[in-house]
Amino acid sequence: MPIDIAFLAIAEAQQLYHWLPAALELARRPDVRVHILSPSDQILAMVGSYDPHGLLCTIRLRRPPSGPDSLFRQPSRLATLLLNYATIARFPTLVTTEISSAWLRRVPGFRSRLILIKHGAGDREGGYKKRHADFDLTLVAGEKDRRRMIERGLCAPDAVAVGGYSKFELKAPRQRYFYNDDPVLLYNPHFDPDLSSWPNHGAQLLAVLEALEGWNVIIAPHTKLARNVPAIVSHAPHIRVDMGSRHSIDMSYTMSADVYLGDVSSQVYEFLLHPRPCIFLNLDHRDGSGDAFAHWRLGQVIERADALPRALACANDLQPGFVAAQEAAMQQSIDLSPIPASQRQADIILNFVKKSA
Repeated sequence: MPIDIAFLAIAEAQQLYHWLPAALELARRPDVRVHILSPSDQILAMVGSYDPHGLLCTIRLRRPPSGPDSLFRQPSRLATLLLNYATIARFPTLVTTEISSAWLRRVPGFRSRLILIKHGAGDREGGYKKRHADFDLTLVAGEKDRRRMIERGLCAPDAVAVGGYSKFELKAPRQRYFYNDDPVLLYNPHFDPDLSSWPNHGAQLLAVLEALEGWNVIIAPHTKLARNVPAIVSHAPHIRVDMGSRHSIDMSYTMSADVYLGDVSSQVYEFLLHPRPCIFLNLDHRDGSGDAFAHWRLGQVIERADALPRALACANDLQPGFVAAQEAAMQQSIDLSPIPASQRQADIILNFVKKSA
């Protein structure tokens, strides 16, 4: 009898890259049927663009009342789960990258196994919620997350496994976005208003970026930032602004930039797949000693926007002094085994399913 595994695609498009490689790998295994459940035609179309052979069985869930279908704005996850409970609960194994699905545990009679592929590899405390404890199995990118999940009492040691970062298998190649050969700076502010550099300092930062000479600049904030702030607009010829597109989530920019500028986004670890200079913004003069700012040790930290040109001027000269720390941080954050992460994740999931059965 085939093993049925369903992936819940009820989150925004940026999370798709963290589960899709494992789904495709599982679908290639004998006697495994993989179903993708989503209330979004756009999400399902995006899945299909990576599945030319039709390995995945897609199921369009009923869509709660919401705005237009969009890659970056999905209807209420809780409403989606409740509206489609009968469809979702018939699958014995559910895999997801978001923790809202833990609410299914509250429904009397719910018996499906819940597996979480934790998306991202960042450091802020927002990545650790009580609902993580409701999953039967959690897959993380590296030992850092595994250790923190156990320390916070969110997972028993035998319920959390390191599976690597399968998004790397779908990463876009380095691309050329400008008409000259000037180096490219990627500015990637986070969406959390309490930690992001943009809400309080956006105008000042934009003025500094527009005045830069000898640099091209990509401004690509976390796609959730667009929900909370007006669209960033610049007419400077050396600046490209992307408030949310496929390029902003498929690693096009992290692969194509020469220097990273940011605050607390986990995308810094995607950038550091190939060690390069990083500059971090501490414009609100925060105490950077906590876990949320662990990656600030991987590059220069500046406390004034007008210090950016000087930091860029010396970035390449200072980079050799950061390489060892960058490589060590990557080793802890993302396990870069020679075995593809999708294969490792698929093995972990299948072994768990068979053992549970």
